Amino acid sequence: MAPVLDFPINVGLIDDVQELKKNRKTKIPNRFVRDVAERPAVATIQSPLSTSIPVIDLSKLMKGNKEDFHFEIMKLSASCDEWGFFQVINHGIDLDLLKKIEKVAMEFFMLPVEEKQKYPMAPGTVQGYGQAFVFSEDQKLDWCNMFALGLVPHSIRNPKLWPTNPPTFSDTIETYSREIRKLCKDLLRFIALSLGLRGNVFEDMFGESVQAMRMNYYPACPRPDLVLGLSPHSDGSALTVLQQGKGSTVGLQILKNNTWVPIQPVTNALVINIGDTIEVLTNGRYKSSEHRAVTNKEKDRLSIVTFYAPSYEIEIGPMPEMVDENNPSKYRRYNHGEYSRHYVTNKLQGKKTLDFAKIPPKNSF
Repeated sequence: MAPVLDFPINVGLIDDVQELKKNRKTKIPNRFVRDVAERPAVATIQSPLSTSIPVIDLSKLMKGNKEDFHFEIMKLSASCDEWGFFQVINHGIDLDLLKKIEKVAMEFFMLPVEEKQKYPMAPGTVQGYGQAFVFSEDQKLDWCNMFALGLVPHSIRNPKLWPTNPPTFSDTIETYSREIRKLCKDLLRFIALSLGLRGNVFEDMFGESVQAMRMNYYPACPRPDLVLGLSPHSDGSALTVLQQGKGSTVGLQILKNNTWVPIQPVTNALVINIGDTIEVLTNGRYKSSEHRAVTNKEKDRLSIVTFYAPSYEIEIGPMPEMVDENNPSKYRRYNHGEYSRHYVTNKLQGKKTLDFAKIPPKNSF
């Protein structure tokens, strides 16, 4: 899923935020305190006017009548075009399975810190327990504990990082990942149709798609106005599927028109977002959206994120159907594995990692 870097990284001591919360410290360690320009506005955090991004009813795409199908495809197109995000309902994944994955995730995060640290996320990698995308001692840290695993293909797995406690962890992950994989394939088919393309175009192009999972635990924070749960970024994937823990507070925010918009969870829905890969393939027609997570003063928050992307061996670039005289290629062709390595070896910083693929304007110098 991610290479170990071949140069030393000194990231210093990283505090475990759950342990900070347990110790009831009201003073936030300086390494978590954001510069003033990066801090989330209190009004934004507490706003009751959180926005619901478009909601797509997958059942109408899978088995709806012609009229319902056309309406939902148009709505999907507008969601990808205007937001880069949507929530999907009637997604076909058993709600009991969603509960099970949340249960084992919570059981893992509630283990003693010494037990969780048996599965450490080494600097320069993004699998295991800890914090990803940390590359220096002076880098600001996210108010979040992460546990991440590579899933497909099996060659990206690190068996030493798969916990034996809770006992049902591995079996639940396997079942969940198969269902999410099927959902991603279905969604990519309809996204292709929304662009006027052949339904299987992405599936045929991607080879054995790479799939990885990250569980995020955001403990309540005494000063949510000073920290971020997750730094602003876009995803390097083709699609990302976000499951928010039952009863979650509003934590996800999307940057739209230079404003951070808090997104209200919809019960039993999954949040889907377009990744950098789809932006490149569609030559910028469907853009990945910058997003972040904020914390809450009273409540913890859990999220489970699945990343779905092409095989590392695949070459990526704008599809011919997305390029013409009026819309020339905005991105170069590149190896997806090369981009993945670039992504995981840079800190989260908005959409900066996508500069890797952009073709500079002809008049730039």
